[in-house]
Amino acid sequence: MSRINSNRKNCIDVFNAFLVALATYAGMFEFPCIKATYDIPNKLISFSKCISSKDYNQWVHFYEDDYLFERIWRNPQNYLDILKRFNGVILPDFSLYRDMPLVMQLWNIYRSRAIGFWLQVNGVKVIPNLRFGDRRTYRICCDGIEKKCVIAIGSHGNLKHVQDREIFLKGLDVVVDRLKPMAIVVYGATPEKYFNKYVDAGIRIIQFDSDFSTSHKEVV
Repeated sequence: MSRINSNRKNCIDVFNAFLVALATYAGMFEFPCIKATYDIPNKLISFSKCISSKDYNQWVHFYEDDYLFERIWRNPQNYLDILKRFNGVILPDFSLYRDMPLVMQLWNIYRSRAIGFWLQVNGVKVIPNLRFGDRRTYRICCDGIEKKCVIAIGSHGNLKHVQDREIFLKGLDVVVDRLKPMAIVVYGATPEKYFNKYVDAGIRIIQFDSDFSTSHKEVV
């Protein structure tokens, strides 16, 4: 059987196998394992803005359109020194759409974890981002994430429409039940009627407004 992690002469690493050269894996689909973190972000900045930022006292997030950060998968080495300047990184939020074939959803979860593992190996603090596309991904997306640590989710764009909201909230219930996080970093709104039950369960909710809502408030 061929091994993508093998050092083969004249072989171009089109799979970015170097990212997971030292990884251990979890679950049926073998997502790279991410070590627990207990750090709480003080402030967030998007990946596309962090490239030119001089304010390093914040955490980098990827809650933006995929085309703005797809480059970190194509050339991760190009951005390592930049990311190491910041307090830490919330792992990439590659899109998981319900009409995506499951294999594509799995691939995007894998890519996020592979980058996260590699960043940790290189001394960057990371918080795993939990993203679920449809019900099939609810439990799968938790594979490789340690329990009772800090996790992150993006609620922006997931609460407005009924079907999106239902998928998001049920998925979050599954994640919380399985991982029992000590804290959840939320990029976007945290309506009390949906999030109070987590607070009542002793989970700390750290909310950050989305860039869209922040810019809208400034315009208003």
